[in-house]
Amino acid sequence: MQGFRVASPMEQFEIIPIVDLSLGSIDISLTNSAVWMLIGTGAIIAFFFAATRRAAIIPGRLQSTAEVLYEFVSDLVRDTVGPEGRKFFPYVFTLFVWILVANLFGMIPSLPGLPKAAHTFTTTSHLVVTLALAMVTITIVIVYGFYKNGLGFFKLFAPSGQPFYMYFLLVPIEVVSFLSRPLSLAIRLFANMFAGHIILKLFAGFVVSLIGAGGFLAVVGILPFIGAAAVTALEFLVAFLQAYVFAILTCIYLNDAVHAADH
Repeated sequence: MQGFRVASPMEQFEIIPIVDLSLGSIDISLTNSAVWMLIGTGAIIAFFFAATRRAAIIPGRLQSTAEVLYEFVSDLVRDTVGPEGRKFFPYVFTLFVWILVANLFGMIPSLPGLPKAAHTFTTTSHLVVTLALAMVTITIVIVYGFYKNGLGFFKLFAPSGQPFYMYFLLVPIEVVSFLSRPLSLAIRLFANMFAGHIILKLFAGFVVSLIGAGGFLAVVGILPFIGAAAVTALEFLVAFLQAYVFAILTCIYLNDAVHAADH
């Protein structure tokens, strides 16, 4: 197959401007990443509008799905933060559903022959996106922590009941641990989505290359095809698990803000 080329696994993460825009010297172009964020957000709004537009005592499939998501996140917040966590439910619910949809939309295969700008895009495979989400979470934790506890929020870094000399060791450890929270939140989600898509692309590349070579190698191509199918199934599981992990860690950090003075 003359001139045949398998795309690099890194090409799927390329940010491509779709509409060039600028504000003075600041580039605010609409990119493929931004478009897929908007598509995901629009899909979520459309889904919940359709699911709740005609709410019934005996729910249909859309309403049942919406109720399952609602109850799942509601139980998560209540069990992790307690009754006071209800005020954070809208944020945690939005965060969980948005990350889940962004992860799942990134699994949609692109149609052959489309330009790169029209390919599907996994927004959560970029660190800047996951870090922005993590910074919003940690900002809420800090602001509410001081609002609820005042200076008692600093008890989070100095747990009570310890010998005085231990605080020289505990306080720096707790401060570093707290400051690393947004990084750990962001990197965990980014790394899982990034690595999973790289592996999936590599398997797919092997399949295409072996089939393109023809002969015996085309038969051998069934092995990476099976691998690609297995990784795809795993990626769907990871898409849900990473949304869940991000949400539950957010709840744990919010619990610290709510009960900092109890430490």
